[in-house]
Amino acid sequence: MDVIQVATLNCWGLKYVSKNRRERIAAIADAFSNSDHDIVALQELWVETDYNTIQGAVSHRLPYSKRFLSGALGAGLAIFTKWPIISTSVTPYSLNGEPMDVAGGDWFVGKAVGSVTIMHPILGRVQVFDTHLYAKGGESGPEYKRAHRLVNAWEFAKVVRQAAELGNYVIAMGDFNSIPNSLPMHVILGHAGLFDAWMVCNNHYGVTADSPLNSYRNPNPSLDPLVRQYHGKRLDYILFRQPSHPSDNAGIPKLECQDSKVIFTTLIPGNDCSFSDHFGVEATFVIGMPEAVNGPTPETTNVLKSTASIWARETSEMSTTTVSAVLGALQVAYRVSLGRSRRELVTFALCILALLILMVGSVGLPVSWANPILVLFTIAITWLTTTMLYEGFLFGNWERRALRSTIEELELHKQSLAGKYPREGL
Repeated sequence: MDVIQVATLNCWGLKYVSKNRRERIAAIADAFSNSDHDIVALQELWVETDYNTIQGAVSHRLPYSKRFLSGALGAGLAIFTKWPIISTSVTPYSLNGEPMDVAGGDWFVGKAVGSVTIMHPILGRVQVFDTHLYAKGGESGPEYKRAHRLVNAWEFAKVVRQAAELGNYVIAMGDFNSIPNSLPMHVILGHAGLFDAWMVCNNHYGVTADSPLNSYRNPNPSLDPLVRQYHGKRLDYILFRQPSHPSDNAGIPKLECQDSKVIFTTLIPGNDCSFSDHFGVEATFVIGMPEAVNGPTPETTNVLKSTASIWARETSEMSTTTVSAVLGALQVAYRVSLGRSRRELVTFALCILALLILMVGSVGLPVSWANPILVLFTIAITWLTTTMLYEGFLFGNWERRALRSTIEELELHKQSLAGKYPREGL
């Protein structure tokens, strides 16, 4: 039976910020060099030398690779594969936080979805996706606080769905910054028709972040009820699906998930730190040949019984309840954005007034020692003026147009669902 082993890991590779980065990257490279994985997807691999380190270590097993560049500092995404890459693409997300959120940094790095299409000897074209969704917003509180992540989820689901409609098998991996039952994951699984490898193979909650086993977790007791209940969160996923309309292609092979587990849960050998602030995820896929060609075997039947229904599912759509929930969140986010822009533009106008007052008041200033203070104050006011203009006018319009575009797409999609699909719960 032909097998494909894949893995995903958020490497936490921020230059000057991530702790023990060089030691951890070297350990990650060594681990994948000695593994049996056929495809590896990494996130937060920001530094080019770190990418080169891993590429050099795994090239004897995974000779084909692609690093995706997006935004000012790069998307931090990379894919390594055993099979030849015949095409690549990267789609930056339209919303990635605010430029004022320097500490978060999402706006600067340009979160995106990257993909490579590989030529598998049995399956043919397999499109492998790697992504990292917007982080800020958490999992609790009003959904509009996660509006940027919802836009990411919708844009990700569209490109994955399009890949399947083109007749490609799909394997999608990454750090989705979303717990399993969250609205962004409903959008992704529903619209893209993806299946969660972990849920297919396991009946318990898999933890990939905020685990007490991770050396980088805050040692203080967490106040997050989800973390307290499950001793962590599951934010990292391996998702998959068949090409669209399998009933029209009864003779093509089937990609089925045999096993999935969390990896990189131990400390680095000979060190007292974890490989990353996240754990990784691994999945093993088997290729089921059509019964008309091989005939069913007991082994195949037992291995694939848990995912037999996946192949039979020809259409996949979000429920109208999910679409309505997303629309409600984005509409609130639009109003919040409009109010914030108005406040920032008022601040801009007040700064202009303050600069005029400073210009007039500084004429003939009799006290010489006040000049340096006046210059510094003028510089600060000028910085605030330009920042408020950029935030309130340029970024504000950028954000609202992206939100409006997504809202219009979802409203149209909801209208099409009304006549084709019954209303379901989340």
